[in-house]
Amino acid sequence: MQQDNKPIIEVKNVSKFFGEKTALDNINLSIRKGEFVTILGPSGCGKTTLLNIIAGLEFPSSGTVELDGVPVSGPGRDRTVMFQESALFPWLDVLGNVMFGLKLVPGLTRGARMAIAEKNLELVGLQDCMHAHIHELSGGMKQRVALARALATNPRILLMDEPFGALDAMTREQLYQDIQDIHLRWGMTIIFVTHNMREAVCLGDRVILFTPHPGRICEEYSVDLPHPRDINSQELALLSSRITRDLKGAAK
Repeated sequence: MQQDNKPIIEVKNVSKFFGEKTALDNINLSIRKGEFVTILGPSGCGKTTLLNIIAGLEFPSSGTVELDGVPVSGPGRDRTVMFQESALFPWLDVLGNVMFGLKLVPGLTRGARMAIAEKNLELVGLQDCMHAHIHELSGGMKQRVALARALATNPRILLMDEPFGALDAMTREQLYQDIQDIHLRWGMTIIFVTHNMREAVCLGDRVILFTPHPGRICEEYSVDLPHPRDINSQELALLSSRITRDLKGAAK
């Protein structure tokens, strides 16, 4: 996918402290419009904290995050977060869950919200489950609903916090294809946090490698393999093995 060379997000000298604990230490990162960036590192290295700061859900202890040159001061409709858990409302059906976030978009009638929700459910292959209750869905289907809900507001930036970690291998592989297809079709900027090496290489245009606690950027890899990628391909396995060796080296 062709990308704009001008950064849409700039993380400048960001550090984050929780009491005496340093979660992030002097992070500098530029992300271009339309880029798919994966942030890879072990548990507890501050990946989710950085994602929350970009989302405007947390604030850095020092440094700034800028969106189109303007400091991020809180959440906005231009950024949507997809969490590790689907965080769906059990009292609403599938369609109601996807429509819920659209209430924050001004000027939309109920009919318009319904049409947008239906379109996004069709995009993730759930057009036949619109009126199902959440407890009737598998884990993979719940994450598809969460993805449809995240896409429904048409965000410029999709922030994904290990959303496939709890799913079985076959379901994850299908969702890898789905998110790559959506990225190719829509061209939105995606930042995806993971501790899974193959997942990071399968999805990302760039892989940003974090050190263990405290989180620092220790390496960056460009992934030149064409999309859509197969997580089981030999080329992907070779690059994943290289990153794994670096990650083990960073932990020493």
